[in-house]
Amino acid sequence: MTLPIPNAIAAMAPELTEWRRDLHMHPELAYEESRTARVVAERLRAFGFDEVHEGVGRTGVVGILHGADGPAADASRRILLRADMDALPMDEATGLPWASRHAGRMHACGHDGHTAMLLGAARRLAQTRAFSGTIVFCFQPAEEGGAGAEAMIADGLLDRWPVRAAFGLHNDPQTAEGAFATAPGPVLAYADQFRIRIRGKGGHAAHPDMARDPLMAGVQLVSAFQTIISRRRDPMQPAVLSVTRFHAGSATNVIADEAELGGTVRAFDDSVARMIIDQMRAQCRLIGEAMGVEIEAELGLDAYPALVNDPEATAFAADICQELVGAERVNRAARPSLGGEDFAFIARRVPAAFVFIGNGPSAPLHHPAYDFNDQILPLGVAWWSRLAERALPRAEAGS
Repeated sequence: MTLPIPNAIAAMAPELTEWRRDLHMHPELAYEESRTARVVAERLRAFGFDEVHEGVGRTGVVGILHGADGPAADASRRILLRADMDALPMDEATGLPWASRHAGRMHACGHDGHTAMLLGAARRLAQTRAFSGTIVFCFQPAEEGGAGAEAMIADGLLDRWPVRAAFGLHNDPQTAEGAFATAPGPVLAYADQFRIRIRGKGGHAAHPDMARDPLMAGVQLVSAFQTIISRRRDPMQPAVLSVTRFHAGSATNVIADEAELGGTVRAFDDSVARMIIDQMRAQCRLIGEAMGVEIEAELGLDAYPALVNDPEATAFAADICQELVGAERVNRAARPSLGGEDFAFIARRVPAAFVFIGNGPSAPLHHPAYDFNDQILPLGVAWWSRLAERALPRAEAGS
């Protein structure tokens, strides 16, 4: 049996859409979310939140909301709800009236929608207070490569406001509009970046014997890296090593002095990722010696750990999905993705569940033609609200 979205939440749809599109028009990059954070903080205060803390993890916002019976006595009656706020450094190509007004900045991952949905739940829960305990609303900066969750934790997020569980919600264009998907265990991968600089000896292309070609050393590295995945990794452990950038030279008749490689490593098991990085470091050393070039390897940059869903928290979150849309529209065994997500830092500290809400057919995430589906905003608000009420039930509801 499904329960309808409350009329009060359904009636919020025009306002939620207005909030979301305003955020979309004014995207801000990692740790630059000053306007977004100000809008969030102002709204939380207007909703009557008990506490609003700005500047957590540089540009993060934390809102504290107590239930009808006052603050929670301990962490067992507190939960954390998280949304991300930052945009991506790319140009938008949607042509929509609410497209980004800033060149080189775009909400191409739906963080504008995530923020709007959690703000909607914040207003609803502040109005009803139909829960017992305390909800920690976390509006996080710098998910896109800046490890904003880690920065907020370092700034005391989980020490100042300890919680028993944490929840995150992310849109997914590969899931049908208004459906949900999640799974216990690993759902998103360890993800990092690497940069490798190769310094050789440049020269005339007609006399390669008088040079030490960094480009050829880079070619050897790219080839050797692929053997790490095919020959050194346990084939039962998913992993990816992708070289995505290779720069060298500027003229057709000149052997360059330097070359640079860049890319990413992904795996569901952190130990597999460490093995890959160790092997990359060894290959850099050996090929550098063999080719007579100097190789400087920066490996494991901006690493996010694998996001591992707690089984109990995930089953609970999926039950809330099922209450809203029915069992047939909830995938409880979603296929893990080798994408990365820094909610993983929170999930390492407390039992956590990360859930995907279907954006419906649209351009993929991180694509210049992507846009968040405003039709799912009320459903997201309903999910957040019901999850909080079920997680922190009032005494008269049987807790």
